[in-house]
Amino acid sequence: MLGRRVVDAARAAGHDVVALDRAALDVTDEEAVRARMADERPDAVVNCAAWTDVDGAQEHMREALEVNANAAGHVARAAAQQGARVVHVSTDYVFDGSKDAPWLESDPVGPLQSYGATKLGGEYAVAVGNPDHAVVRSAWLFGAGGRNFVDTMLHLGAQRDEVAVVSDQVGSPTWTGHLATALVTLAAAPAGAGGRHVSAGGGSRAVLPTGTFHVAAGGACSWHELCVEAFRLAGVGCTVTETTSAAFPRPAPRPAYSVLGTQRADAPRLPPWQEGLAAHLAERVPA
Repeated sequence: MLGRRVVDAARAAGHDVVALDRAALDVTDEEAVRARMADERPDAVVNCAAWTDVDGAQEHMREALEVNANAAGHVARAAAQQGARVVHVSTDYVFDGSKDAPWLESDPVGPLQSYGATKLGGEYAVAVGNPDHAVVRSAWLFGAGGRNFVDTMLHLGAQRDEVAVVSDQVGSPTWTGHLATALVTLAAAPAGAGGRHVSAGGGSRAVLPTGTFHVAAGGACSWHELCVEAFRLAGVGCTVTETTSAAFPRPAPRPAYSVLGTQRADAPRLPPWQEGLAAHLAERVPA
């Protein structure tokens, strides 16, 4: 869902792109990652690989850790060996949701579930493995090409007269089309960009900011509000009622408030979540 959009955004920006899915490269195989990176000699690497099944990670933490943490380290170190920058995608679920204001990059982390813990492990592995890194925390992704809340609810709304959606979890729903462009911006400066340059992978590129960035859609809403707006824009007549997380217990607890804000002037800013939702619906092929 995200990887394909990143490929499109990178090509649109004029970059030469090598896109590797799981069949082409198993990122949990450190030797394979190192060998492929040596063959390609990239200037920058965007790691979109992740175990994203939040509930499944509770039962399969070892497998989730292998992908979200260990493999992230493999990619970061292999990129560093080639002098390449690495951009790694993380999550709002590294926070416990106890704030009532947007979470900033300097706020203390405290994941509530195995998924968030393994993603946090990936952040540490990337930071240690490659000094030229950007760890990008985003949230509530939706877009073409993968399972996501918006498409799931539209499918249910077409079949039912009424759906109940939790209103006590608030976050920043982010369209992959907006996030992908931001990831490419953090990965490589556009052609002709000024500033200090360094050699990498046989080429040269501008020095870009490093560290952790919060990059999510502007604004905030609950899952209930997101569903209501999706149905309104799509013309779905299904009624959306409010419910609570307690009424729908899940194996993995979710943070009540995981809206992401940023204190960094150099962090990309994304449009409001409503714009991303409208863009997704405009290109969505009806089921």
